[in-house]
Amino acid sequence: MDGFVDETTIVVSSGSGGDGAVSFRREKFIPRGGPDGGDGGKGGDVVFTVRTNLKTLSHLKLKRIFKADNGGRGMGQKMHGKDGRDVVIPVPPGTVIKDSETGAAVVDLTRDGESFVYLRGGRGGKGNSHYATSVNQAPRYAQKGIEGETRELRAELHLIADIGLVGKPNAGKSTLLSVLTNAHPLIGDYPFTTRTPNLGLLRLSGRDMILADIPGIIEGASEGKGLGLRFLRHVERCAALLFLVDLSEPECADIVHVLERELATYAEVLTRRPRLIVGTKADLPGAAEGLAALKAAFPDESPFAVSSFTREGLEDLSAAALDLVAASERAAREAAE
Repeated sequence: MDGFVDETTIVVSSGSGGDGAVSFRREKFIPRGGPDGGDGGKGGDVVFTVRTNLKTLSHLKLKRIFKADNGGRGMGQKMHGKDGRDVVIPVPPGTVIKDSETGAAVVDLTRDGESFVYLRGGRGGKGNSHYATSVNQAPRYAQKGIEGETRELRAELHLIADIGLVGKPNAGKSTLLSVLTNAHPLIGDYPFTTRTPNLGLLRLSGRDMILADIPGIIEGASEGKGLGLRFLRHVERCAALLFLVDLSEPECADIVHVLERELATYAEVLTRRPRLIVGTKADLPGAAEGLAALKAAFPDESPFAVSSFTREGLEDLSAAALDLVAASERAAREAAE
């Protein structure tokens, strides 16, 4: 996902309405016709629309300024000015539009094809044909069009996935994503290989699941340390979480508590997400002791042990993840009823 952009500031402007026309009917044998000035056209709207083929906000960052067309001026013979063309701004699913000054959310766009009109274009002015009276049969004035509006907005992308993979840097998240799904993330044996979120599709038992791997979370990530703070928003929409811990690391059970604290500090609601604790790198020396420590610290959760290298435990983990997401979706439906 080179060039991944998940937040940017844009300036949007609706179009101004066209001015009404000052015109009088002038035809052969009718030298003193009445006023026939037409109305100005309406200014274009600012419209956001969701496109699933978009994965980042890079196209907004490149352009940054979006302006709808102004309405056309009215004309004689009561001809209406042309309406201004809307400016349609495509965004990926999961885009939140916020007021740049206040930080207040304006709209949360999640469904493919969903559209939202943010700013309406200015109304066109009335032509002088509207102002003729018995006292003033030849008005030489018309209404000006209403000016459009300009706003600065902040667009933020919150990835939509069924399962979010969270863990410290080099916990094996990217490798696990690559063997479970069709994703091809950058993988390396050093911290912070992952610098952008990665998505992968897991097909199991006729069901598709989207998995999201975010950059590693270190202690203090919720306060801006490392890369975690910027990308923690991408697990907010996940139905369930996988806590990944390197079984070969000493005190691996404590790592789970660090992850819990950072997620809770960022957004307390994340602590209520269904989860599975997954010990990775089960093929390395010391992994058995690490798994025993996890099971002792979390006896009610039956932590998994997997190896992306030998594929140990991957089938059981995939099935458990599918069940976890299905249960989360059922609970969400029941809560909505």
